[in-house]
Amino acid sequence: MNWLTSIVETALFILLAPLFAGWVKWVKCLLQNRRPPPLVQPYRDLAKLFRKRPMIADTASWIFEAAPFVVFVTAVFAAGIVPFAIAHLPTAKVADLIVLVGFFALGRFFLTLAGLDLGTAFGGMGSSREMMIASLAEPAMLMAVFTLAMSAATTNLSQAIDWVLQTGLVLRPSFVFALAGLMLVGIAETGRIPVDNPATHLELTMVHEAMVLEYSGRYLALIEWANQIKLMLYGVLIANIFLPWGIAESLTPRDLALGFASIIGKLAVLGIALPISETLFAKMRVFRYQEFLGFAYLLSLLGMLSHVILEVN
Repeated sequence: MNWLTSIVETALFILLAPLFAGWVKWVKCLLQNRRPPPLVQPYRDLAKLFRKRPMIADTASWIFEAAPFVVFVTAVFAAGIVPFAIAHLPTAKVADLIVLVGFFALGRFFLTLAGLDLGTAFGGMGSSREMMIASLAEPAMLMAVFTLAMSAATTNLSQAIDWVLQTGLVLRPSFVFALAGLMLVGIAETGRIPVDNPATHLELTMVHEAMVLEYSGRYLALIEWANQIKLMLYGVLIANIFLPWGIAESLTPRDLALGFASIIGKLAVLGIALPISETLFAKMRVFRYQEFLGFAYLLSLLGMLSHVILEVN
């Protein structure tokens, strides 16, 4: 029963990811005085892409064809180990933050290889920029993870959530800094403004879109779906690690209903905060990425230092 619940929760996570992306876009259109598309538009786009046959260049190797599947599978595995609405599941034994970072890195590695595979100028440019962002974002994310691990004495997600629930609502400077650093990393890792613009196709500003410019059909659908899962992953991490109240701690119908209602409400709020920040800020220049992610690393480092100074007995 526990494994069945885990599979169902992971399936819901994957199926709701396009809806969350549609919610973010819907709110952003309203903020910009534009007519928003239907909330189910991402599902329609994915269905249209899955019906199309992908076009593959003659110079493409097996990496180009394998990359979309690797990117999607790593996103699914990451969704499977992150507690969504239930804290205690069989996957909790491997629900480690270090493993999660590894899944993100594996998917990114194959996607950058695919961008380089065809030898196009845009693919190479996007891959080099993606690796530059990753080299700056991963240390900041790991520092935020270590801050949480030092506080909860574990990198296991379920155990960390239990520790936060048991200690109650306490204002911890370390968590405030780590939360801010993780939010900045999430913006960079998911290709959102001000680091990247998911809706752009301008040659000088593309990062993620430059790597997937040669993809079409079901290959592009898998990549887009994986990106939507990754965006929702960061939202769930922020909601369930730093504000886990409401998450189900048992499999009773009441706790399950409360857990799903709680995470949907938290994601709805995050889905409003993200487009507000994207509306207030403009896309930054490539050479300023290190300032943005350096600030994220500084915040995470301050979180660890504040834990050592203020919270360690």
